[in-house]
Amino acid sequence: MLDLTRLRVLLAVARHGSVTAAAEALHYAQPSVSHHLTRLEAETGARLVQRVGRGVRLTPAGRLLAERAEEILGRLDAAEAELAEHSGLAAGRVRLAAFPSALGSFVPPAAARFAAAHPAVALSLVEAEPPEALRLLKAGEVDLAVVFDYAPPSPGDGFRLTPLFDEPLHLVTGAADTRDLAGLAGARWIGGCDRCRTSLVRRCEAAGFAPRIAFTTDDYVAVQALVAAGLGVTILPDLALRAHRAAGVRTVPLPGPGRHVSAALYGAPPDPPGPAALLEALLAG
Repeated sequence: MLDLTRLRVLLAVARHGSVTAAAEALHYAQPSVSHHLTRLEAETGARLVQRVGRGVRLTPAGRLLAERAEEILGRLDAAEAELAEHSGLAAGRVRLAAFPSALGSFVPPAAARFAAAHPAVALSLVEAEPPEALRLLKAGEVDLAVVFDYAPPSPGDGFRLTPLFDEPLHLVTGAADTRDLAGLAGARWIGGCDRCRTSLVRRCEAAGFAPRIAFTTDDYVAVQALVAAGLGVTILPDLALRAHRAAGVRTVPLPGPGRHVSAALYGAPPDPPGPAALLEALLAG
């Protein structure tokens, strides 16, 4: 059976990149970290770390075990917190991951409703784009994730998605620009994250042209500043404009489907009381 302490040591080495940094993070002596790694290799019968100069790097087997360790230890920590909440040993905690424009718009009011109804529960918020938010959720580092996708939600791999709402997309141009999407074939375009950029390209291709993307940034404030300065045009989801609306930009709703915003949980129901209550607060908005 794998030793949990040694798994934590391996995960610390994977996260921090060296035995020395892992020892500092765990408050262990450096020889103790090396000893745990050696013992873990003996237990698994596989070489997990390889010395490179003065440091170490994980072998493919080490990376695989570290990925599994992250999920195992995260779920174990979450289970301990849930049991403490159910047994009355602690008030409990709820950790939510959400993408930036969600944190800048509808999540704070929902969090405030939750906090008012459950003042003894510790609530924490983490900013993360959907792929990272789902990784954190699967690893047990958060209890609930607010995510988006441009395709209808399709749960899988242990995730359960609850639709919150659909948000429209907007064409964003300079304030004096009255052209529609088809009229912007020769414009410079501003792209965002990979999935947002893919959606933008598909929209433009449907209008008959391939966009020339001159700038790329995930920061919706920076995107609008670039548009207002006349450096490009873009497509933004409604939440980005609700979270921040720059002076000097013009927005036009685009027809067709937009983004699907959902709340994600991991594992089989029933859900712990804290995440279930936070989901209720998100749905109440």
